[in-house]
Amino acid sequence: MDRKTVIGFVLIGLLLMIWMWMNAPPPQKPGTAVDTLKIEKAKVDTTRKQVPAPIAQQTDSLGKFFRNIGSGAEKDIFVQTPYYEATFSSLGASLRSWILKDYKTWNHYPVNLISDAAPNGDLHLLFLTSDGKLINSKQLSFEADVPAGSTLKLQNGDSASVRFTASIDEKRKIVEMFTFYGDKYSFDLGLQFVGLEQVISNYEYQLTWSGGLRYQELNTINECNFAKASAFAGGELTEIDATSFDENYKQNISGRISWVATRNKYFAVAIMPKGKESQGALLEGSRTHLPDNGAKENYSLALTMPYTGQSFETDRFTVFLGPLDFDIVKQYNVELERIMSLGAAWIIRPISEYVIIPVFKFLRLFVSNYGIILIIFAILIKIVLYPLTKSSMTSMRKMQKLQPMMEEIKAKYKDDPQKMNQQVMRLYKEYGVNPAGGCLPMLLQLPILYALWAVFSATIELRQAAFVWWIKDLSSPDVITTLPFKLPLFGIDQISGLALLMGVTMFVQQKMSVKDPRQKMMVWMMPVLLTLLFNSFPSGLNLYYFVFNLLSIAQQGYVNKLHKDEPLKKVEEKKKRGGVFSKMAQNFPQLKR
Repeated sequence: MDRKTVIGFVLIGLLLMIWMWMNAPPPQKPGTAVDTLKIEKAKVDTTRKQVPAPIAQQTDSLGKFFRNIGSGAEKDIFVQTPYYEATFSSLGASLRSWILKDYKTWNHYPVNLISDAAPNGDLHLLFLTSDGKLINSKQLSFEADVPAGSTLKLQNGDSASVRFTASIDEKRKIVEMFTFYGDKYSFDLGLQFVGLEQVISNYEYQLTWSGGLRYQELNTINECNFAKASAFAGGELTEIDATSFDENYKQNISGRISWVATRNKYFAVAIMPKGKESQGALLEGSRTHLPDNGAKENYSLALTMPYTGQSFETDRFTVFLGPLDFDIVKQYNVELERIMSLGAAWIIRPISEYVIIPVFKFLRLFVSNYGIILIIFAILIKIVLYPLTKSSMTSMRKMQKLQPMMEEIKAKYKDDPQKMNQQVMRLYKEYGVNPAGGCLPMLLQLPILYALWAVFSATIELRQAAFVWWIKDLSSPDVITTLPFKLPLFGIDQISGLALLMGVTMFVQQKMSVKDPRQKMMVWMMPVLLTLLFNSFPSGLNLYYFVFNLLSIAQQGYVNKLHKDEPLKKVEEKKKRGGVFSKMAQNFPQLKR
């Protein structure tokens, strides 16, 4: 490669490294994890004590309509399916816990998605009354149509419903109907407003999720990097991301909303209206400090729904609480998969969505270990890029052999840069060398590398997936040792084994391909920088890049051996071919006349 090509390559590499460094999650000590609820084996008390609510306080907060249903015995209803175990409370018809059976936290407890920020449960109604009170249904006592302590046990294909009713009197009430399915991570919520035309004012109400989601991973900073709140309306995705501490983020969206959602790294809650069209949505979020330099982001969601003032009104919603598995979220047919972080929509996301994920799922049908799947995937990518890498290696080999001639030209025309460039380009043309040919395959790999980073960082299939030996989680760095200090600039003190191996293979590859003495710095500079950069990346990505480099070394060795003694030949100029009329003139001489 000539000087300009080298400079261009270095600039591209530096831009890539700066971007990845800015987006790389810093390592964190075990003490920064959010405490996870322990599942006690003791029997749950299904009837809690009376909720203290003095009349004066009730009158002030609930007004004249709901003051009499602001207290009562709190009773629990349980739901068990092959996918989750849920607890609902009669106080507010609240969702108290939602435990996923197939997933564990970083410290091996069952994943419970209900956050500590919602101590009284979540999923509530919010509306104004005609006497000027703002009512939150979490303050209201509901009656369930099943006995306290009942457990609904569902299998695949089963469904069951629970009705919660908050009655002002016999003619005025709010009814919340929950329908559960044995083969879904979601449930349907049906709302009925009976005789409330003189009670609810402002012709609207909100369905809210205020507690966000409980964090599940060891590194809370890393989990914050993926946490956000989203709304999808009119084919456009609106997101808020609380990146700064102690600052409130808020976004109002008007119009018909397909869904609102909030996520952490691997799990999400989403509310999808199925009845009347919504009037808008509200997203709010904030970022707070945790011990040991940790952090947590908490998001609230609200769907604004119309209330027309009829004596009987209904609405329906689907509420999803589960893993960010692409196939699972896609089946709701509302583009809920847009919540997943799969890279920039214009080029990276299509690679993630239509190439990497489908290939992984196909290979999964035959191979159970994701580490082996990554190795197979690296081999497949190498095969696909083989023609380009072969052309690149051939071009680089020719460039090395042209080096003496180029030095002569530069010495001869050192005082005439324009003439020197013309002669160099003539030399390239005579020997059929593309000066950019060595960089093209690397440029084509950048979108693939970025897509792999996005998939490996946020795809739940790799979460806690072990490979061999010390590699216990392909979605996290494979730490082999911790330094007593942090490296300047990069701020890392934990060393990844696969990142080191990847750096070694890159050094060997550079050593085999770079022969220009002026480019010796490239031989060690790029491997060192990329090793430090990739040190905090998922071990799955480093495993892929390590295997890909091994294959490239083998290919480079084969090409070097095959063409070791091959002399450099000039390219024969292709004869100009005549057009259609020239050929006709040759075949039909009379046409020349």
